Amino acid sequence: MVRRDRLRRMREWWVQVGLLAVPLLAAYLHIPPPQLSPALHSWKTSGKFFTYKGLRIFYQDSVGVVGSPEIVVLLHGFPTSSYDWYKRPHQYSIFEQASIVESLLRHLGLQNRRINLLSHDYGDIVAQELLYRYKQNRSGRLTIKSLCLSNGGIFPETHRPLLLQKLLKDGGVLSPILTRLMNFFVFSRGLTPVFGPYTRPTESELWDMWAGIRNNDGNLVIDSLLQYINQRKKFRRRWVGALASVTIPIHFIYGPLDPINPYPEFLELYRKTLPRSTVSILDDHISHYPQLEDPMGFLNAYMGFINSF
Repeated sequence: MVRRDRLRRMREWWVQVGLLAVPLLAAYLHIPPPQLSPALHSWKTSGKFFTYKGLRIFYQDSVGVVGSPEIVVLLHGFPTSSYDWYKRPHQYSIFEQASIVESLLRHLGLQNRRINLLSHDYGDIVAQELLYRYKQNRSGRLTIKSLCLSNGGIFPETHRPLLLQKLLKDGGVLSPILTRLMNFFVFSRGLTPVFGPYTRPTESELWDMWAGIRNNDGNLVIDSLLQYINQRKKFRRRWVGALASVTIPIHFIYGPLDPINPYPEFLELYRKTLPRSTVSILDDHISHYPQLEDPMGFLNAYMGFINSF
């Protein structure tokens, strides 16, 4: 009798916990995105959109120094690779992203111009696919003048993804659950160690990054976007081969404290595979986001490269 009463009380307790947890979970899953900071709001409102296969694709178009003939196409890294997130099955592939870049250049009337690609992280892999198409004469009249990469895991064998990235890309049915449960705390604690110890983003900057991901429910497609890690391994010969075989100027700007592309393994393999490429190594405390951690060092390195040919 005592055991039966104890089991009954335990069942009642779990029912009460369930009744309390359901509305709390529902409320959690419907937490609205954070407000955009003035700076982020200004950046968003200054952007433009073009249509690709029924999708509204966000982009920025800026004019540099008056009279400069150079056209530089910036290919962002993860997690801002596609700010205006779209939700179609199996569309987040490197091939799809490269086609979007080609479509944007046609939209801007730049298909007959010589362009310089400047990329980071995920954008490095997109640049490799564009380079492959250029080499195979599959980009129409698109002509790539130069390529500058930065801290992208272009070699799967030296790439060390974060634990959360591994769980999301290979989680199967758990991945959609994890993306829904992700919050600012998990995001910021996962991202901060990827920066150098003296160059980590402020709390407000982290909130801006999180606000960008939450825009249009972007957090719900992160597992799809992360499939680029698996694609990179599958198509290594195609993409690394494109880098190794073209004759255009190639440069790499490297933050050597990067735990995702660790020193010296990454740099040794890079120099062995691409002996013709030049490299700029920033200060030893700069990590995975050199353009954010050392913007002037990054800019000087890039300007030195683009003015060298």
